[in-house]
Amino acid sequence: MAHKITINNKQVSILIIHSAVDKTVMFEKVDYIRIGSYTKKLSEYPAVQAKLWDKLRTIKYEQQIAKKDLDLNEALSLIDYSIYFENKNEVQPTNNDGIMYYMIEEGIVVKLDNGLYGITNLGAILFAKKIDMFPNIARKAVRVIQYKGNNRLEMLKEEIGNKGYAVGFEGLIKYIEALTPSEEVIAGALRKKKTAYPIVAIREAVANSLIHQDFSIPGVSPIIEIFVNRVEITNPGIPLVDINRIIDNPPKSRNEKLASLMRRLKMCEELGTGWDKIVIHCEFQHLPAPRIDLYEESIKVTLLSEIPFSTIPNEDRLWACYLHACIKHVQGEQLTNSSLRKRFGLKESSSGTASRLIRDAVDNELIKPLDPTTAPRHMKYIPVWA
Repeated sequence: MAHKITINNKQVSILIIHSAVDKTVMFEKVDYIRIGSYTKKLSEYPAVQAKLWDKLRTIKYEQQIAKKDLDLNEALSLIDYSIYFENKNEVQPTNNDGIMYYMIEEGIVVKLDNGLYGITNLGAILFAKKIDMFPNIARKAVRVIQYKGNNRLEMLKEEIGNKGYAVGFEGLIKYIEALTPSEEVIAGALRKKKTAYPIVAIREAVANSLIHQDFSIPGVSPIIEIFVNRVEITNPGIPLVDINRIIDNPPKSRNEKLASLMRRLKMCEELGTGWDKIVIHCEFQHLPAPRIDLYEESIKVTLLSEIPFSTIPNEDRLWACYLHACIKHVQGEQLTNSSLRKRFGLKESSSGTASRLIRDAVDNELIKPLDPTTAPRHMKYIPVWA
């Protein structure tokens, strides 16, 4: 990068070569490195080359610089730091130096060797006032698309977020809620709003898509698609845990600093309980279990609206039965005919239907009897891995 300044009425050109972040410094396709006070070809120093690549490989996406060479006021003007203090219920310092102290401690901003500041990808992706001010992460903005029917033939609305995730998260959830069907129901003397999908489930599913996305996949971002009968939430990257153990496994994220900070900002659940809440709230409303579909470079979570039990595909019934067993197991309980009927909103007269579903789940090696010697009417079931 070249800069021109005037000194003593003379034009002086300054060439700035930025330090390597995720790649080496190259000239005419040759890698160079500074050895003492000399610039040398990197290939001439294999031991140094090995150490350099090891260091470059350990730099996480969150730590990379989204915008650099900013003075203190410029850096703070690009991020909405007030959300940080507000969500953490902490008193915001009254001066910029005090605010910057916290931003640096969290890795939102870093101080550069030249005395200026750089906003990290972590800081930009969470706190950007305008995400398009950071070209390298602008394509990570969340997209929300609403369709007229149950397919993608006719689009009604498309909205692309232009705020950092932490800044725009509450507005994003309210926008999704406004686009999904709802109705007012009378409960006693009170009038309540009933939504087609549990807001808690939407919130946790969206938060998961933001946290666990693979930022190394270029040109893609989290997408929320709203159809008449379902909401699909897709993000780049496949999960680091087996989806069949998504309820009980400890949480894993490829973006640890992002995940940690989003949890401390109360944007999502602690200790990996988000999926527990998604499944439980779908059960409360007798909805089909949320689907999880894996693709080569992405994962899609689908929240389905309420449909009669008789029209739920058998594959979805089995998945719901399995997740119900998982939820019961982590709560120290077991699946029973009665609990499964309650989960689907079935009457006691439908015990035969529940029994057939349980038998199918056992045959498909999804669940197993807690004690095979128990009388059939008192039988309890646990996940097959338990």
